[in-house]
Amino acid sequence: MDRIEIEIKLHRGRADALEAIAAMTEEERRAPRTRSEHDPDSWWSHADHFIHTTLIEKRFNEMIRRHLAGEPAMDPNMVDESGERLRDVNDIMAYVHSWTEGWKVENQDKPVDELVRIGCEVRSDTLALLATLTDEDLASKIPGAPWANGIVGGIMAVHTDHTLMHQQWAADGTPADD
Repeated sequence: MDRIEIEIKLHRGRADALEAIAAMTEEERRAPRTRSEHDPDSWWSHADHFIHTTLIEKRFNEMIRRHLAGEPAMDPNMVDESGERLRDVNDIMAYVHSWTEGWKVENQDKPVDELVRIGCEVRSDTLALLATLTDEDLASKIPGAPWANGIVGGIMAVHTDHTLMHQQWAADGTPADD
């Protein structure tokens, strides 16, 4: 995927996500939709899924920057001591669910305009990062990264797919019993 395709996908995906969250009433945004995979007593709303994707985008930007600086890029909780092989998927997902639940709790009471602002700040950082990358950088591979075959350009573009997946999960979710 080249720079233009990445940027188009990021812009279209962000616009679609904003239109979807803006079209909902506040009650629809905040209604419980899916049970947390970390805390069975916690339910995620459309707004929670929306802000979750921002955390992942922020973390991916950090990972890409570490990679380009020649540092170990992957979160050490996700890879073995070599930094190049993923840990057991169950261990990885338990870790991911734990820190994403913390982000959800941190942001769950913020107004949607604030969630959008946070997302805009992170997307701005993503686009600024993209603007600094050479074609060689975009084609480089992050050892151990399972997304988009570990290719930096693909990892940057995956945010739209991740957002669509979470929108679908929230739409298909089973609301909590009253």
